[in-house]
Formats: sequence, structure tokens, C-alpha cells
Amino acid sequence: MALVHIDADDLVVVIEGLDKLWAFKSSLTIPLANVRGATADPGIAADPKGIRAPGAHVPGVITAGTFHLDGEKVFWDVKDPSKAVVIELADERYTRLVLQVDNPRATVALVENALR
Repeated sequence: MALVHIDADDLVVVIEGLDKLWAFKSSLTIPLANVRGATADPGIAADPKGIRAPGAHVPGVITAGTFHLDGEKVFWDVKDPSKAVVIELADERYTRLVLQVDNPRATVALVENALR
């Protein structure tokens, strides 16, 4: 699971627990100027992931790490798709962050309010 918070002009994502091992990341910091928006999207887990490099993917258990699909890099950290949030980015290493959070609605509201 990931914790998402705003620190000054940055979106900060902290990867918790053993997910750090599977995702090969402990945190990400993205300037808010490069964040385009966020949505709760439990259906995204059914989408194609692409090529995993590096990361872990065990269908129905965990998707974590960097995935390459159609020329884009997407960062995943999801075990429970019902709690998935997608954060769209521009001019960053990743085009999207797909994260499992404790409260998807609150996380989307946090991101959207920070962009106003």
C-alpha cells in the first residue's frame, strides 16, 4: 500500500512494508506542476500491464514496480484493486502511478484540491 501526501509543491508517495521490495522503490516525489489529476479506478487491475522491469506481478495477488506498455512507463503498487487510484503525470519518468491507498476518495480529493 502507498501513502500519498502533499509537501509544499510536491506530491509525495511513500511505499509501505514489503511492497518496497516488490516495487523496487520506497518513495516517489513528483512536482505538483507535473500532476495532471487523479481518479479512483478499481477496474484498472484488469488492464494489460506490459513488460515488468523491475517489479513483481502475481495475478490476483500483487502488481508492483515499473511496467512498460506502448512506449510508456507506469508505476504500480496494488494488491487490492478496489482501493486503486490512478495519478496521471506529465513530463515525468512515469506517465501514471497506479497505487493502492487506504481511502481512494480521500486521496483523489487530496490530489485534486492540491491542483486548484
